[in-house]
Amino acid sequence: MYHILQSRHHRPSVWTFNRASEWWGVIVPGFTNTQWLENFRMSEETFIYLCNKLRPAMERGDTNFCVCVPLKKRVAIALWKLSTGSEYRSVGHLFGASISTVCWCVQEFCAAAETLLIPEQIRFPDQERFKEMAAYIENRWGLPQCIGAIDGSHIPIIAPQDYHCDYFNRKGWHSIILQGVVDGKGLFWNVFTGLPGSLHDARVLRLSTLWEVASRGNHIPASTKNIAGVNVGYYILGDSAYPLQNWLLKPFIDTGRLTAEQRFYNMKISRARVVVENAFGRLKGRWRCLMKRNDCAVDLVKSMVLTCCAPHNLCESHGEAYESAWDPPSAAEPVLGLAQPVEEEGRDVREALMRYLNS
Repeated sequence: MYHILQSRHHRPSVWTFNRASEWWGVIVPGFTNTQWLENFRMSEETFIYLCNKLRPAMERGDTNFCVCVPLKKRVAIALWKLSTGSEYRSVGHLFGASISTVCWCVQEFCAAAETLLIPEQIRFPDQERFKEMAAYIENRWGLPQCIGAIDGSHIPIIAPQDYHCDYFNRKGWHSIILQGVVDGKGLFWNVFTGLPGSLHDARVLRLSTLWEVASRGNHIPASTKNIAGVNVGYYILGDSAYPLQNWLLKPFIDTGRLTAEQRFYNMKISRARVVVENAFGRLKGRWRCLMKRNDCAVDLVKSMVLTCCAPHNLCESHGEAYESAWDPPSAAEPVLGLAQPVEEEGRDVREALMRYLNS
């Protein structure tokens, strides 16, 4: 009897029921590169890179009380949840895991990404990087000193118990807002999310860290270029919802009286701004959890949104293919033409750029 009890004492016990996982254990190992892309939005090579990147924060070992889910499987569970937006029960059934395990994998993955992946993939550019970004955009769209474009997008959520009216957006559903700035290649270099969906884009900008540092004039290196007689620093492009600043240029409001020069300027700005619209489309196409109503707590939704931006950059920079079948339904978000303050320097910079483009 003593030996039996002793052997039981040293035998590890699993906290959850042993579930079948034939898909992950048998089918996935035989995946082609195309199947990896279809199911996890990235190649196996990039998947391994991601696992190794997050390993310091996610590595776990078996104990006498619990047999740990392997790291690769936990990362795969999180990626599947983010890429499909499927219910926890469905994800668990596919991977042979309990609902609580799936939930834990997603939370752990997001926490690890915020610690290790986001700082690597979404970094505020240094002086050399700003210079490269400006050169790329000027070569592609003919806009000197431009370093990117800004936009916002609504992420559907379930109505929170507190202040739920604040999250009710103008489209008629509850959301939080994701504000993102991308470079000319569609890579996010600044993101901000979590504010209620009822807020206007301009208000979100003013509450973000981007506005805080830009207003102090030190968000970018002091690198100016004389354009049509005006010293122009680096700037980003926004739509008419944003306030005109010397570091944020937007189109002239079309009142039916625009000059030919103003219309040409608007056309050039619009063509360049497509890059941020496409970036948001590809972000949501890859990570479809951003398009479906997320029933998690707002803080976790915020973490999931930020996390999705990092593997988006990872996939883009690793040259991962994007399938047109992933494209979200084309539903352009209307721009509210609310009057915004006009900074005098912003007006001067826009006028100078208009003259330059028409010269």
